[in-house]
Amino acid sequence: MITASAPAKSILLGEHAVVYGQPALAVPLTSLRARATAAANPTNISGLRIMGSGTDEVLPLEIDAEMVDNALALTARLVLKHLGVVTPPNITIALQSDIPVASGLGSGAAVSTALARVLCAAVNRTIDNEALNAIIYEVEKVYHGTPSGIDNTVIVFEHPVYFVRGVPPQRFALHRAMTLLIGDTGLRASTRVAIDDVRALYMKDPKRISEIFCAIGALVERGRAALATGDLAQLGELMDANHMLLRELQVSCPELDRLIEAARSAGALGAKLSGGGRGGNMIALVEHEAVEPVRSALLAAGAARVLAVRLGGASDGDFR
Repeated sequence: MITASAPAKSILLGEHAVVYGQPALAVPLTSLRARATAAANPTNISGLRIMGSGTDEVLPLEIDAEMVDNALALTARLVLKHLGVVTPPNITIALQSDIPVASGLGSGAAVSTALARVLCAAVNRTIDNEALNAIIYEVEKVYHGTPSGIDNTVIVFEHPVYFVRGVPPQRFALHRAMTLLIGDTGLRASTRVAIDDVRALYMKDPKRISEIFCAIGALVERGRAALATGDLAQLGELMDANHMLLRELQVSCPELDRLIEAARSAGALGAKLSGGGRGGNMIALVEHEAVEPVRSALLAAGAARVLAVRLGGASDGDFR
């Protein structure tokens, strides 16, 4: 039996604007993971089977197929083609994930990355992160249409990154430990739809929307400087400002706004939506002593789940 896994991710600053060439800052959430396990098929079963995450089937994996609209099948096909493997292995890959789907945490990219890694191991081949990242980016197009590339990059490399589309990502270190509380609205939302809607806004009023994108990019640059000096108070203020700009892009919703306001009122340094928006998750930056008050406030405000993530320090925790 062979296993592999990949983490969730969260964008600290910069979503949506990153699709239009602005920078973003994102971090892996190592305690939230997608996992893949590969085992030989029983004698009465042949082919590559992928089970879990909503599937239980032998997927069509013709190496030269022109169109594959199933993200898992596409992942497997691209990996096998990259490795030069013509015949898919006679194995079953079981997928499991702790990451909520359609919630801005990179579930699709994490599942695809775990699948790709276990498939490589099953055929006794290796793949470097650069090649794997390119493959997962192609798969992300199935989920998001025109992805920025940030999800696959953070998840494949499993390291905080400063990201600009089309430019090699720059890793950065967290010089001071920080705690995020991730509040789940319980609403599932399509990142692809949100991206398309923002594009429609841009096409209708490119000057105004471009100004918003540039303002978000400027916040990201200031956030990068704040992280370099460990100025969490400044980072929190930038998160607040970023959320207000995302509201102008019409990607927030009452449920997100309610959780964000609750977190701020309970003592968070800053809070914003994270990901595509319209549901999914928000994040709140908190000092250690504010974890419990903010957690309680989020639950009281209707959060379906609150996850405490310690970045650059101790392990994460799940509070319900």
